[in-house]
Amino acid sequence: MDTPALYATAWAVLPPLIAIVLALITKEVYSSLFIGVVTGAVLYAGADFDGILNHLLYEEVGESKYGIISALSDTWNVGILIFLVILGIIVALMNLSGGSKAFGGWALKRVKSRVAAEIATVVLGIIIFVDDYFNCLTVGSVMKPVTDEFKVSRAKLAYIIDATAAPVCIIAPVSSWAAAVSSFAGEGQGISLFIKCIPYNFYAIFTLVMMFALIFMKFDYATMAKFEMNAVENGDLFTVHDENAAMVDAAEEGSDKGIVMDLVFPVAVLVISCVTGMIYTGGFFGGAGFVTAFSDSDASIGLSMGALVALVIIIVYYMCRRTISFDQCMSCVPEGMKAMASPILVLTLAWTLKSMTDSLGLADFVSGLVENMGGAAIGFIPAALFLIACVLAFASGTSWGTFGILIPLGLAITESHPELSTPIIAACMAGAVYGDHCSPISDTTIMASAGASCNHVSHVSTQLPYATTVAVVAFVSYLLAGFTGGWVIPMLVGVVLLLGALFALRNWDGSYKIPESANKVSAK
Repeated sequence: MDTPALYATAWAVLPPLIAIVLALITKEVYSSLFIGVVTGAVLYAGADFDGILNHLLYEEVGESKYGIISALSDTWNVGILIFLVILGIIVALMNLSGGSKAFGGWALKRVKSRVAAEIATVVLGIIIFVDDYFNCLTVGSVMKPVTDEFKVSRAKLAYIIDATAAPVCIIAPVSSWAAAVSSFAGEGQGISLFIKCIPYNFYAIFTLVMMFALIFMKFDYATMAKFEMNAVENGDLFTVHDENAAMVDAAEEGSDKGIVMDLVFPVAVLVISCVTGMIYTGGFFGGAGFVTAFSDSDASIGLSMGALVALVIIIVYYMCRRTISFDQCMSCVPEGMKAMASPILVLTLAWTLKSMTDSLGLADFVSGLVENMGGAAIGFIPAALFLIACVLAFASGTSWGTFGILIPLGLAITESHPELSTPIIAACMAGAVYGDHCSPISDTTIMASAGASCNHVSHVSTQLPYATTVAVVAFVSYLLAGFTGGWVIPMLVGVVLLLGALFALRNWDGSYKIPESANKVSAK
């Protein structure tokens, strides 16, 4: 088919916009995403019914492929789905063995307050910085028993998980995200540019500041306040209940025979195996250095490979421990797949929606807007690119795709202004992380919901005000960085503004202050 009449126009924004608005209004994500996908197919093919159907399911145009079938046949996507399924199986094994239950009991003897439970979750999320997918599912399965005991709502848990996923990975030099940025940065820059951008990545750093501030100030605001109030005062951790979440929780009852090592050993094996799998795909065992191997790794293949090896080792471990039999191990295979059915479905529709926006030229539309910037307005470029990256990543649900669009453009814009190249590239990265952090169609957002066993729309609606608060402050910091060229003053101003805003919000009528009784006493 020829290039559609609406290619690279504002119409390209419509499919994700419809999906996002419908999801927030109806609080139902499957139909919302599907309607967005259908809208994209209609805009692409017009009144041609066969064209709509082909584009919706599978259509190959040159080297590009579109539709639901193409999303499920893409090698990167299939690798991520395999990784998800194996993680689901491993989590089911840990639960059946009683490892999760034992760890929860062990942690509760040491975690004496609600604040400590939330801080422990944040710290674990920061420690698991290798990959955001792995972070989301591991932190959730490990910390749910602890946060549940102190009546932390599942929406708040999902926020903490999500806020320690992409925002941490984007400031960790040894991560799949560093590898992605390096691949877009051009010859001779790679990981060194990523490292130089770390202190300028205001959104990620301010997100961590905000999490710790909210926990220690013991309050929540906007939509999250309702969820936390219901959890603390009524013991309802969900507010909006989700059948899939209930099924996952029921599967996590576990045995009373487990020990802490039944969780610690599988998690450690999984971390080591996934890191090894990633550097293996980057050529580490062929002579490449560790950092080089990580920057050249294929996260999809590396993670699925590492997870598969870990699964075999974990099954052997449980059989040697005689905690669960081989037949019981095999029963966890369908259970793990069932637990991941919901996120896999949402991911598939989100990937398909991304292909619809690609076919409509959303990237080219944004590129056209950005290329008109420069000249006397160069000082505003970091803030402007930050906003554009926020909108693009939120609408498309992909931060890595946004990297690919905006980082090369940012480098081109700053060829005559090399002194601003670092804040400009960091702004592209930070805006992409905001979109990835809170878009309803972002795979990381979807997996954070799955990791916390939280209704997806509940997670999105409670997280959006928090992420946007940070984004507004980060925008101001990028304005300052564009004219100062440094990061110290913008960083200090941003932290002061953020803390000032939180103190003001704490006294707002729409906020909820956590009672001292909830902070000090276990719910048990």
